[in-house]
Amino acid sequence: MGIVTLPIGRPGPSVQEILASDVNPAPAVMREESPAQGLGTEDVAIARYFSKAWHDQEVEKVWRKTWQLACRVEDIPNVGDHVVYEIVHDSLIVVRAGPDEIRAYVNSCLHRGTQLRTEGGCVKQFRCPFHGFTWSLQGKLTEVPGAWDFPQMEGRDFNLPEAKVGVWGGFVFVNFDADCEPLDSYLEILPEHFKAFRLEDRWKAAHVAKIMPCNWKLAMEAFIESYHVPYAHPQVLAYYGDQNTQYDVWPDVRHVSRMISVQGVPSPGVGEVSDELVISHMRRDMPFYGGAPIEVGPGETPRAKLAARARDKIGRSSGNDMSQLSDTESLDLIEYLLFPNMVPWGGQSLPVCYRFRPLGDNPEQSIMEIMFLFSKAPDGSHPEPAPIRWLGIDEPWSSAPELGSAAMVADQDTDNLKRIQRGLRASKKPGVTLAAYQESRIRHYHQTLDAYMAK
Repeated sequence: MGIVTLPIGRPGPSVQEILASDVNPAPAVMREESPAQGLGTEDVAIARYFSKAWHDQEVEKVWRKTWQLACRVEDIPNVGDHVVYEIVHDSLIVVRAGPDEIRAYVNSCLHRGTQLRTEGGCVKQFRCPFHGFTWSLQGKLTEVPGAWDFPQMEGRDFNLPEAKVGVWGGFVFVNFDADCEPLDSYLEILPEHFKAFRLEDRWKAAHVAKIMPCNWKLAMEAFIESYHVPYAHPQVLAYYGDQNTQYDVWPDVRHVSRMISVQGVPSPGVGEVSDELVISHMRRDMPFYGGAPIEVGPGETPRAKLAARARDKIGRSSGNDMSQLSDTESLDLIEYLLFPNMVPWGGQSLPVCYRFRPLGDNPEQSIMEIMFLFSKAPDGSHPEPAPIRWLGIDEPWSSAPELGSAAMVADQDTDNLKRIQRGLRASKKPGVTLAAYQESRIRHYHQTLDAYMAK
């Protein structure tokens, strides 16, 4: 296993060189750079993308052992509000059991196993629709119709079994493992990095889920590298730094990685691009930057002018003073990964969070979700969080207008993912070959996955 260092021929300017010249300086966490070291160059076995045996082991060793995003806090603001979180065979009722208490109950009646809830809502208790066994919001059994006929229940614990619950950044996490490590340590460096981004001060403005024609890991991998951008998303190259994206994998950090892709500057691979073209293409693809013409004067850059436009629009829409927001938080794609399946973004440019899950018990289909998290008003108020919109496997992301320009990019990736899943099935090569730097986050991810699978 060799040491991997930054390639000498990596195109520039680097992300750090661009951030160093920004008008509004970047926060300290954005000035870090940690290229992967010592991850090796071995192929990753393709069977893990379609093997039912591998999938079954993931259920036992990953989905039943790791912390997973279940919902946002604002999804369950009132006592009795709940969502149903499902992963393969497991189902939880994630409920606000008290004003400051969130619990997650196994979604199964202790009489004959009926699911207590099939969808979210607000209730005062959980009553089985089959025979009427009833539990309180604290999970206590409160009613047994015909209790005289169940002498075997005397002295037994019939409280609803619970999963572990934790909250960070306005997200509610669950873990099925009673002996799991605490969420605080599982998150590693993530809370420190997101101090500047304050996801707890956001609300969910959009939530779209789509059935994807591929394994959940394939779907996620398409969104954690920019190596594919020149070929899958060529329309963005006038204003998007693809080849000079920064990839960070920190030593001894198991669950977290990051990439930073700059915007408002052309790809290093397209040669000379005029200031006018940078701005016009960005405004073409992202109506957010519309409005009055953006003029670049002497000594100014398209990046700085676009950042100023973004600060103004974000500030006016949220009612917050964004004048000091850094250029990178205003413009750039700042994307983290939390193992196994959550992809939260920093900054305000595209305030996104992705979640990826298997679709039921099928290793060759999955669920991908896109959430937009907008800033709350200065007093903490916000509109009602968006309900989830479901798209079928044949419905494009563009069917959800609330996603704006992000839908076009997701549709381009989905078309490729269908071909990748089929191509891996047809391949006679037993593994996929990964770039040492540009796909280092994928390799790091699989090494963490291997560690869980080996337990």
